[in-house]
Amino acid sequence: MKQGPKIASAGLFAVLISMPLTAFAKDFKTETVTLSAETIADGLDHPWGLAFLPDGALLVTERGGTIRIVEDGKASRPVANVPKVVVRGEGGLLDVALAPDFAKSGNIYFSYTEPRQNGTGTVMARARLVRNGDGAELENVSVLLSVKQSTKGSAHFGSRILVAPDGKLFVTIGDQGTMKRSQDFRDEAGSILRINADGTIPADNPFADGKKGLPQIWSKGHRNPQGLVWDPVTGSLLTVEHGAKGGDEVNQPQAGKNYGWPVITYGVDYSGAKIGKGTHAKGYEQPLFYWDPSIAPSGLAVYDGAMFPEWKGDLLAGALKSRMLVRLDRDEKGAIKGEERMLKREFGRIRDVRVASDGSIYLLTDEGDGKIIRLTRA
Repeated sequence: MKQGPKIASAGLFAVLISMPLTAFAKDFKTETVTLSAETIADGLDHPWGLAFLPDGALLVTERGGTIRIVEDGKASRPVANVPKVVVRGEGGLLDVALAPDFAKSGNIYFSYTEPRQNGTGTVMARARLVRNGDGAELENVSVLLSVKQSTKGSAHFGSRILVAPDGKLFVTIGDQGTMKRSQDFRDEAGSILRINADGTIPADNPFADGKKGLPQIWSKGHRNPQGLVWDPVTGSLLTVEHGAKGGDEVNQPQAGKNYGWPVITYGVDYSGAKIGKGTHAKGYEQPLFYWDPSIAPSGLAVYDGAMFPEWKGDLLAGALKSRMLVRLDRDEKGAIKGEERMLKREFGRIRDVRVASDGSIYLLTDEGDGKIIRLTRA
């Protein structure tokens, strides 16, 4: 369902959309396996984030400002009481994640761009998801994290959410379209942020005392990270983030470190002009991997399922510009040793990638008629 106004509330809609499971599954050969791709749901308005509910249903955000529950081939009417969202460019309702105790608390985390008098601001909130019949609503909505400096721009909001194994929350924030903000340690933009589940600051954050940077900052120098995952192979964070013209990166954000944007980059400005000092400079970290030309990566997963043992530990990333799924082949220590490009232009812009408990892979397509695609072994 598409929205007309730029500011909309998900609670305004009450239409039940029926999305029957697609009977036809198409097979695709890859270097190591043959995939079977099935459309689980379609008709979604630019779906952005996906979470698996304990009962097997899917919780999906639509950038236009709605959250839906997809179950048995049908998408519910929009979840009620979602906060007002500004839909502008890349902004809107973005990622979603379940609290570790969701089965008991019903709590979810979600990120979005909120309306402000002087522009928009990126926030992450917590709420209780309560299902009632064929619908659901949010209760006890509270903002846990907010980018203090507003922006009038429409790009680079980042906004992936990760619940780490220890329960801490990581959130990616892009440079909001102003590159110099990524090097300002008093600004959340261009950062990976880390907070406790209640919004407080962990005592072991690198700038917890606030003397050299905002206490919630984990790492800086990021342009627009739209993929974030905990890597069980290396026991660390991994991100994929957009470069400019070239220079999309896979990074391993570590506490207090600076990943360079816009001082160093493997890309250039869209005009072709040089950005910063080049590809290396003292005090700035190198990416684990980069793409040139850009593929516009979004969504990241570490494959740890049983369905494709050949891919154990490999990285799966969606691509918006290049409309494909990328597999980064890794060795047993997590080093990237190769790349495979799959499903080229078969399903459109891949916004998110998730691995289900049975080892199947779910993709979200960022389209006006957005789809949920499930990949299994043929």
